[in-house]
Amino acid sequence: MELPSRPLGRQHSKSQSAFAFDTTATSIAASTMKNELNHLTGTVKDPETKNAFKKEMDNFFSLFNRYLQENAKGTEIDWDLVKSPKPEQVVEYDTLSDTTLTRDYLNKLAVLKLNGGLGTTMGCVGPKSIIEVREGNSFLDLSVRQIEHLNRKYNVNVPFVLMNSFNTDEATAKLIKKYEAHKIDILTFNQSRFPRVHKETLLPVADSFDSPIDQWYPPGHGDVFEALTNSGIIDKLLAEGKEYLFVSNIDNLGAVVDLNILNHMVETKAEYIMELTNKTKADVKGGTLIDYDGNVRLLEIAQVPSQHVEEFKSIKKFKYFNTNNLWFHLPSVKRVVQNHELSMEIIPNNKTIKHKGENINIIQLETAAGAAIRHFKNAHGVNVPRRRFLPVKTCSDLLLVKSDLYSINHGQLDMNPRRFGGSAPLVKLGTHFKKVADFTSHIPSIPKILELDHLTITGNVNIGRNVTLKGTVIIVASDANTIDIPNGSVLENCVITGNLNILEH
Repeated sequence: MELPSRPLGRQHSKSQSAFAFDTTATSIAASTMKNELNHLTGTVKDPETKNAFKKEMDNFFSLFNRYLQENAKGTEIDWDLVKSPKPEQVVEYDTLSDTTLTRDYLNKLAVLKLNGGLGTTMGCVGPKSIIEVREGNSFLDLSVRQIEHLNRKYNVNVPFVLMNSFNTDEATAKLIKKYEAHKIDILTFNQSRFPRVHKETLLPVADSFDSPIDQWYPPGHGDVFEALTNSGIIDKLLAEGKEYLFVSNIDNLGAVVDLNILNHMVETKAEYIMELTNKTKADVKGGTLIDYDGNVRLLEIAQVPSQHVEEFKSIKKFKYFNTNNLWFHLPSVKRVVQNHELSMEIIPNNKTIKHKGENINIIQLETAAGAAIRHFKNAHGVNVPRRRFLPVKTCSDLLLVKSDLYSINHGQLDMNPRRFGGSAPLVKLGTHFKKVADFTSHIPSIPKILELDHLTITGNVNIGRNVTLKGTVIIVASDANTIDIPNGSVLENCVITGNLNILEH
């Protein structure tokens, strides 16, 4: 029997007078925000659009009101209740059993990719999903190829669903037209559009439905549950006999449909499964599953009291982290949304934006889909092999996935079997390589890295063609210096610094 859900926190000590003052201020701020949201809704002319927008603003107000109340209470995590997960709360992937009913289960599956992000971090314009990853294929191309192969191999129809944001919707709609002749059904919907809030006044920056796009924000992937429901996509999938949804970030190239996990989910009647993988020193800040007062919870580093941050980073006590590969039971998602059971931890994101010619401080209230785990029955984690977590967040990651470490097999990246140990090397590229255009300018031809353990490159460094890197290689060009690595070079366990210009004849 599932224990009653207990919030991930406790009241911080406050005097009665301070608490009463905060409660009054909270009530005033909530009332004022409600009036402002009603005004925003009143600026929408089309009745159908107005109804959809009102639902979004109701969801936003619920999030905002909860944020105010939590601030007034001063809730923080009770570290004494935080324990390593129990064995039944995290199942090892190697223990999952195979079944012969794979095709039956696949007929009940849909796949969703979180496609709300832009490629601005890597210096690209438009949706991140259109960045070329390998051999002319973008993230989107690889995902489509994977599902198309799955449908052909098992003679099933697994729909491919994209959750876009208002930032990516229009460009994505144009892009997916090229897949119309493919054996794949593609569905799209938008996550919510919430108003950014003035940090000082706690009022929306936007003053009408048509306010500029930079006055709104997509509220994180925790919005997937309500956006799925409000868009009608969940009802469409259920009507087609789909019961399970595999969700992942579109930039995680390791997140392919896994039949063992699907079988395990069906057989254990789990309403929610989170894929975890073992932490390395590079992952110590990632969210982890914990046992909190007897219940499974996701714990993010932002929730940890400062005196316990180092303990949170411990690989011994918290040895897994959340890959954000998630599996949902669709009827259960509909239930928790309709019953208003979702109460995910709020992540306040502070930013500075230009508004009417001035810099203003704003707050974005966001949620993470992983935090919803506590609202589902039989929910647990599965500790999966590292190959299922292959995100491309930076050009350092891009170098890895473009290299001879991997090959493409029906849209899936498979690690070269000749790679010793089966894990990727650690690659750190400096600011000269932050944008994709600069990366390709400095490294026009990806070096061979099959025997590489660690690579650090900083400064104005240019890598020639047919270069091989082995062991630990560190290349540092100091200010005003340039290092050119000649074509055909083999660098093994070496440090190169200063200035190096070799002219080929």
